[in-house]
Amino acid sequence: MAESVEETLVLVKPDGVARNLTGEILRRIEAKGYALTDIRWVQASRSLLEQHYAEHQGKPFFEPLVEFMESGPIVAMRIAGERVIEGFRSLAGTTDPTTAAPGTIRGDLGRDWGLRVQQNLVHGSDSAASAERELGLWFARR
Repeated sequence: MAESVEETLVLVKPDGVARNLTGEILRRIEAKGYALTDIRWVQASRSLLEQHYAEHQGKPFFEPLVEFMESGPIVAMRIAGERVIEGFRSLAGTTDPTTAAPGTIRGDLGRDWGLRVQQNLVHGSDSAASAERELGLWFARR
């Protein structure tokens, strides 16, 4: 791959897996021209989730978020491409599915369920540093 190609972590969260949207989400990623380079089906441990969301510890939504992410399987994907971090976040749409633009994953497939924590189908790393840290957590050699 070219030196400018980035990698990012994409998670299909438990709500996306439960609603059988993993294939549709991956289809959109590949249709955008990004490459799937690794994929795992994970039942995330509390320890992994606490490390993943470490910057949010102490915030009111931390515990409900960890509980939600522990509630079912997650599909973790390593995605590569030119400006893939920025591109996937645009493809995902804003965090709130109610206001996410049509054409985005959250805008087309997500909605507010009135729960304690926003269930918004996907996670994508927000920077190169976050992508490196998160990929190290989710794709650590076993």
